[in-house]
Amino acid sequence: MLRCDVMKIINSVGKRKNAVARAVIKAGKGQYRINKVPVKLVQPEVSRLRLLEPVRLSKSEADKLDISVVTNGGGTTGMVDAARQAVARGIVEWTKSDELRKMFIAYDRNLIVNDPRRNETSKESHSSMGPRRKRQSSKR
Repeated sequence: MLRCDVMKIINSVGKRKNAVARAVIKAGKGQYRINKVPVKLVQPEVSRLRLLEPVRLSKSEADKLDISVVTNGGGTTGMVDAARQAVARGIVEWTKSDELRKMFIAYDRNLIVNDPRRNETSKESHSSMGPRRKRQSSKR
């Protein structure tokens, strides 16, 4: 008889502005990578600290997990926020802990909930000048 051990893998998604992050979380040794780069090498330091927030808040739970995040779209800050959201959602789904979810929301609601704000699209009549720009009027 064949024995097949099914490995538990969690896929989660985080979004911020135009940035999308996809996290894969599985049992492991505590490795944490962003775009195939260890999180300890991420620069600037502020971005690294923001990426580590969900891991630090979940304490010992994340030490037993291998986390791999792939981000694309948007700017660097948007990517960092999308990645931390994907990681936080994945850890909550892995642990199935409502207490951890509430702690994430109390710390920063954007760790679990998407931010709905988006850029307003430019209008046709003055597309290169922004969405609400009007022609300057002369008083004389």
